[in-house]
Amino acid sequence: MSQYAELKAQIAKLQAQADEARRAEVANVIAEIKQKIAEFGLSAHDLGYAEGARRGRPPKKAPLPPKYQDPKTGNTWSGRGKPPKWIVGKNRDRFLISQ
Repeated sequence: MSQYAELKAQIAKLQAQADEARRAEVANVIAEIKQKIAEFGLSAHDLGYAEGARRGRPPKKAPLPPKYQDPKTGNTWSGRGKPPKWIVGKNRDRFLISQ
């Protein structure tokens, strides 16, 4: 057997030993951490971890208060998005809601 092949065999053996030692140490560390968490009643938030990502649609935002009002119909518009037909091309100052 060549020296290179022997060294590769030694590397593989040492790597397996290192992997086994790490597994054993990780198991001990996890057990210690779990014990401390239970002892002190800690949560993920206490440890600085954010809550997991939520699935689905994000919660709806509260609607904006109306900024403009049509004096004829009483319809309102917040000033965001596509303007309604009753205000298109007109001076918006006339339709401002006084607060």
